[in-house]
Amino acid sequence: MKRIWLFFAQTVTVLLAAYFVVATLKPQWVARGAGGAGVISVLEAPRALGGAAAAAPGSFSAAVKKAAPAVVSIITTARNPYGNDPWFRFFFGDQGAQTQAGLGSGVIMSPEGYILTNNHVIESADEIEVVLQDARRARAKIIGTDPESDLAVLKIDLDDLPVMTLGDSNTLAVGDFVLAIGNPFGVGQTVTSGIVSALGRNQLGINTFENFIQTDAAINPGNSGGALTDIHGNLMGINTAIYSRSGGSMGIGFAIPVSIARQVMESIVTQGRMVRGWIGVEPTELTAELAQTFGVLRKRGVIITGVVHNGPAAQAGIAPGDVILQIDDKPIDDVSALMTGVSALTPGQPSTLQVLRRGEVLTLSVTPAQRPLPAQRQQRPSLGR
Repeated sequence: MKRIWLFFAQTVTVLLAAYFVVATLKPQWVARGAGGAGVISVLEAPRALGGAAAAAPGSFSAAVKKAAPAVVSIITTARNPYGNDPWFRFFFGDQGAQTQAGLGSGVIMSPEGYILTNNHVIESADEIEVVLQDARRARAKIIGTDPESDLAVLKIDLDDLPVMTLGDSNTLAVGDFVLAIGNPFGVGQTVTSGIVSALGRNQLGINTFENFIQTDAAINPGNSGGALTDIHGNLMGINTAIYSRSGGSMGIGFAIPVSIARQVMESIVTQGRMVRGWIGVEPTELTAELAQTFGVLRKRGVIITGVVHNGPAAQAGIAPGDVILQIDDKPIDDVSALMTGVSALTPGQPSTLQVLRRGEVLTLSVTPAQRPLPAQRQQRPSLGR
């Protein structure tokens, strides 16, 4: 009896071991045996449904697949203007006459071929070539630039262009995951991830109008003009600058919000340049010293310390010492908010400004003019905000 029981136990053990080996190495055999020819095992499902396995949990591959085709590499060349000068060649030889190449990134914003990038990427370029993710190449022409926001619009003529899906940068919050897509150092399209580190960064000395998204996603030279997207592949910003002591990423990058970039692009495409409002004032952050000097009972805000003679603000009755409280019911707490608010005004269309003057709140109507070009403002560098 003991021998029979021992034989039975050994047989069951061998069969179970064989089952586990088969189930581990050939699970489809077990699935077929259990459910017949019409049953597809879980492990076979991706192959049976077309060969595409589902993304792993936490993967951003779907967002990259959606956004990356619309991010392009930009190659610029600039010729030395003195390259053909015989005296230049005498002193510097042929090496000094060689062209210089630059690298950057861009985002395809429409099926018509409009591309958004940074102004500093294409500034001083004689030729611009755009390289798509599918290896297609095309010469690009400049539609317009806006140095004050460091944005530029290019156009290429190709069919079946992938287009970036625009998101709402106003919904971003500190801590949200974001992806940076571009062509750093010319190595080819690269994707990095990080979080939104801060919003509304300004007074960095990068652009005239600053309202940056700060991120710790790795951004390096060549990423400029590329896309900052959310985890769904929607465009949230245009990567513009990095803070670095070494030239490489140190975890502090800045992007222009898509809400601003889109406004600039639409103005450039329709009017050939970015059209902004201008009232002609010199704004200064309100400090305790200025508040005491002008007799202002307020701890925070923007005080006007200068007004352009016969400008829109002067005609509206705004005077030095006034504290700007609101523009069209939008509160103004700092100089950046004032500049952004004034630039968004439509030239020639009256707007309402609420100011504080010697303890009294006044409501004034001002008709903004068109903001002069940077070259025109060089004659009065301290005015014209």
